[in-house]
Amino acid sequence: MSNSIEQVVLDFSDAQAGRGWQAIDDRIMGGCSYSQPEHIDDVGLRFAGMVSLENNGGFASIRSSPGLWDLSSYKGLKLRLRGDAKTYKLSLRTDLFFDGVSYQTAFTTEENTWQEIFLPFEAFLPTHHGVSLTTVAPMDRHHITSFGLFIADRQEGPFQLDLAWIKAA
Repeated sequence: MSNSIEQVVLDFSDAQAGRGWQAIDDRIMGGCSYSQPEHIDDVGLRFAGMVSLENNGGFASIRSSPGLWDLSSYKGLKLRLRGDAKTYKLSLRTDLFFDGVSYQTAFTTEENTWQEIFLPFEAFLPTHHGVSLTTVAPMDRHHITSFGLFIADRQEGPFQLDLAWIKAA
């Protein structure tokens, strides 16, 4: 079943929507990357920081507070964002485990240009610590518990991604 009407899932024009997002960077394993979620008026949620490959590092991420979203009647997610020509991943979780399985798909941004991109749910693949999993069930869209943004893949240096909203589409 597909719903032709888009539904706002997270609207970052409201500072409250970005509260509770936290950074989870490679520092948890000895790396030197860092990031910070921040609300910027007239922009939304800003995910910015620095990716460092020192000490076998190389990733930065932020994750929302736990919640519960039923997105089963939609085909995917639409994001309004402004990036820096780097590739990011949107991550969805279906459980409340801090270190559990995440379902991720990548998208590439244009430099300093607002874009609306569509990410079909079929493109979200199960991963754990960046490794693709082949024996895990497909994502349960009835039970999304958190959203995350991720940058890795040896993209060393500063980064900045602004997110205005996420809609189910």
